[in-house]
Amino acid sequence: MMSLREAYSFVMVGVGGQGTILASDILAEVGMEAGFDVKKAEVHGMSQRGGSVISHVRWNRDRVYSPLVGLGEADILIAFEKLEALRFAEYLRRGGMALVNEMVLLPVTVTVGGVPYPEDRALEEAIKALEGILLRVPGESLAKEAGNVKAANVVLLGSISTLLPLDEAAWWSCLERRIPPKFLELNRKAFALGRQAVRPPS
Repeated sequence: MMSLREAYSFVMVGVGGQGTILASDILAEVGMEAGFDVKKAEVHGMSQRGGSVISHVRWNRDRVYSPLVGLGEADILIAFEKLEALRFAEYLRRGGMALVNEMVLLPVTVTVGGVPYPEDRALEEAIKALEGILLRVPGESLAKEAGNVKAANVVLLGSISTLLPLDEAAWWSCLERRIPPKFLELNRKAFALGRQAVRPPS
């Protein structure tokens, strides 16, 4: 089993309305539960209108002096939408992991401007150039299977949890504080399906 490192840097990206901010809040709380000093920052000025959302989360056993993750510094890039993964791939460190939701949300430049949506190979090549590991998750279809497509962010959290050597209970103690009791069982299923969807690299 993997052992916990002294520090982790995460960049989480998506589109407004996908639950990216809530997911990054949970990721930060899990780090604190695990005994790390944690700092978090996000940019979501246009998130209400479907614009890009980016969250930085940093864990350190000693102290985190800045919440911002620099270009080429993210150990794990978590993308809730495929174009956002490509847009922010430069944050991933060489040899890092990119966990990408198989979701396509066409931006205005595509629907109105006639700009083509990038093919999958563009993302594959970007991650390969960084000697990174690309992991794909069908977030929306798994969330539907759990009972509600809006639980895709919890599916992604389940997948992230497999990449870190922490007990599943640490994630659930944080999730339970955030999820209304009537939605707990649905989200428990979503989290479990997300864990099953990813096989962590050896």
